[in-house]
Amino acid sequence: MELEYKAYTLDFTFDAGTSRGIMRHRTVWFLQISDENGRKKGVGEIAPLPRLSIDPLEAMDEKLDEIRSQIKHLDLPRQEADVFELAARLSVGFPSVRMGLEMAFLDALHGGKHVWFPGSFTEEKKQIPINGLIWMGSPSFMREQADKKIDQGFACIKLKIGAIDFREELALLDYIRKKSPDCILRVDANGAFAVQEALGKLKELAALGLHSIEQPIMPRQPEAMALLCQKTAVPIALDEELVGWESEQEKNELLDEIKPQFVILKPSLLGGFDETARWIRRAGERNIGWWVTSALESNIGLNAISQFTARYDNALHQGLGTGQLFHNNVPSPIGTEGSTVRFYMEQAVRSPFD
Repeated sequence: MELEYKAYTLDFTFDAGTSRGIMRHRTVWFLQISDENGRKKGVGEIAPLPRLSIDPLEAMDEKLDEIRSQIKHLDLPRQEADVFELAARLSVGFPSVRMGLEMAFLDALHGGKHVWFPGSFTEEKKQIPINGLIWMGSPSFMREQADKKIDQGFACIKLKIGAIDFREELALLDYIRKKSPDCILRVDANGAFAVQEALGKLKELAALGLHSIEQPIMPRQPEAMALLCQKTAVPIALDEELVGWESEQEKNELLDEIKPQFVILKPSLLGGFDETARWIRRAGERNIGWWVTSALESNIGLNAISQFTARYDNALHQGLGTGQLFHNNVPSPIGTEGSTVRFYMEQAVRSPFD
């Protein structure tokens, strides 16, 4: 096999605010795998998030050069199980690289048409309900986004909180609740709450009838998080808490100790699709709810994550993007219809290597 790769900087259409600061740009790496004759080609995306992914970003090019050398004498995997095994073996210590390799191998396996998981979704027979995301910013900016999501008919709205005054965030949630009484409301704190104040804030949030809160406190505080999950009036979803664990035993022990109500699954951070499927199985064995969330990938990664998500019959609203975050995104057959994500077969796809 031959491997090509290149870094690509995506430019946000606005200042994307989180509790960890403002993002205006983000870097991804595109991969292209081809056989020795250049006939079978597959595209993937490596999309680590600084300060969240465990991939050593400074060593990314070195790692990809190493993989390029290793696969020169290997043939393309011929079935999905072989894809996952080879990608895991080549990418130890680089979970986002593992996902990129899975994508490239799967795309080549299915004909190089940006169809990683063929099925009812890619046949335009299934759509995926998603939440409408409200980014952090000034209260007026957040209210403007909320109005737009409600007008677009989103039945589930998610707010990122933790960067502005908590009272202003409560007022915004109250505004949404009054304007759309039946709306499913989620919030994502990204670990912004101090442990000693978390229960009090959760009690205030509960009065607004929230569906859930993602990661109220910073990860790696299992005793504190377990206590919150036990006493909270708002169901808690683990997000960053899931990133970086190595062994199966560690992952099982994490869920058994904390006992969350939900887990949030981001394939780019967790190590790809096979590892995400394993988290889904772990959650199911413990009656823990889950949904999949994209993590600011380009349209290529978003397309693959959407196809993977559609494999499952999950009635919850997923946290998938809409491909409208970046000025310079790449073309994609993924689009929205109301508050769902769907696949448009007639939309032409173009490799970033064309």
